[in-house]
Amino acid sequence: MNKKILSAAVAMALAAGISGTAMAAEGSLADVPKDHWSYQAVDQLVKDGIIEGMPDGTYAGDRAISRYEMAVIVARATDKMEAANIADRALIEKMQAEYGSELKTLQADVNDLKEQVGKVNFHGMFRAQYDYDNNTTADTIDKGTNRYYLDLRGDYKVNDNWTVKFQSETNRHYAGGHDRTNEAAIGNGGDDDIVHKTWSGHDGNIQRIWADGYFPNSGAWVSVGRAWRGLGFQNVLFGTESDGVQFGVPIKGTGLTASGFWMASTGSGNKESLYGVGTWGSIGHCVDINMAFAKSSLSKGEINGTRTAYRIADVDGHNVIEQYEEPGKPNARSNGYVISAGVDLAKNVRLIGDYVRTNADFQNSSTALRLNYKGTNLQDPGSFGVYARYIKYGKNGWLAGDDEWGSTWNGTKGWIVGFKYVPAKNVEWETLYSDQTRGYDQNWEFDRKLVRTQVDFHF
Repeated sequence: MNKKILSAAVAMALAAGISGTAMAAEGSLADVPKDHWSYQAVDQLVKDGIIEGMPDGTYAGDRAISRYEMAVIVARATDKMEAANIADRALIEKMQAEYGSELKTLQADVNDLKEQVGKVNFHGMFRAQYDYDNNTTADTIDKGTNRYYLDLRGDYKVNDNWTVKFQSETNRHYAGGHDRTNEAAIGNGGDDDIVHKTWSGHDGNIQRIWADGYFPNSGAWVSVGRAWRGLGFQNVLFGTESDGVQFGVPIKGTGLTASGFWMASTGSGNKESLYGVGTWGSIGHCVDINMAFAKSSLSKGEINGTRTAYRIADVDGHNVIEQYEEPGKPNARSNGYVISAGVDLAKNVRLIGDYVRTNADFQNSSTALRLNYKGTNLQDPGSFGVYARYIKYGKNGWLAGDDEWGSTWNGTKGWIVGFKYVPAKNVEWETLYSDQTRGYDQNWEFDRKLVRTQVDFHF
């Protein structure tokens, strides 16, 4: 009998609380008679310190032990075989022979348990965030992004090629940035009671579900469903939730991957979808690229959609009707592309640049530069990274870019400096300072200073 297998089996069995009524084959549940020689053998092994008994420190009092429970005891004794004297070894070997079939059942049951447990993986992150977001032109402070945030994710391995995943996001705002009525999308029935809904929201429900497939023989992969997707290194062209499909295939003889995608907006009232192609990967010893072209299903100038509003229509709130508050604005662009590159300038120093351009008529380009020094490792307390960024995002310089929780909107130019630090394993602290001009070259232009500090607890 393989001792390592038995040891692992017992550990899993005891952790799962296996007893005479759990998982064992029917024949294994028969009681071992109280006058059976096995009891004397167990007593001897306890006296010699080979085993310590069942998890509760006893042998179930006066009740008889099932053959399956006895097999668990034998497996635990087998794990201490090397420390046993000659007599105890002989007892253990005799018990192995007596309960061989139950030991095989135990091993099979635990192997099945390990396989099932290995299919499911839960992970995520909790964040506490505080912003000092100052509109210096109007002398106002926005507290809307002060929040507690939970990102909970789950993976279920369907088979060797496919994994089903989900994501649940929960935002709880504080310090004046919280509107419980709007968050719940309810009201008292008044005309001013309209609540505007946005994409999936962050209400703690499961917002995103998708399946990832990977095929090692070809290196190809595919992602299908509702998920957060991005284009370019810094997600300037596109970086948001979408319904759709994206796939990639390695280009033989290169370090590049070719990709295709179709992604539909999940914004309320928005009927736009995007499709296109891209490529990314290494093109040299210290240079990586990431490029993509995307075309919209909407023509330039076509009405994008409508703003959707929901209102309680009757007294008891059971009948909710959908209203359209105002017509959508014309689509400013119908396609766009991104060219990204990352270069290792020196040890621990990396420069990343993204350039985006669309076919809009006004502010149709965006530039994002980022210089990183070192970086954090969640498994290495004390590790850190610092960075400096320059952004100039045109009003129409993206298709659906990532605003990074309100810190990098379109129609913004300015710079950002920040650092990240790991004070303890799986805990990361980040603080940044940004000096920006929002709505530059527009009639609503204002200066903004943003200080953000946040602590992330990864699990």
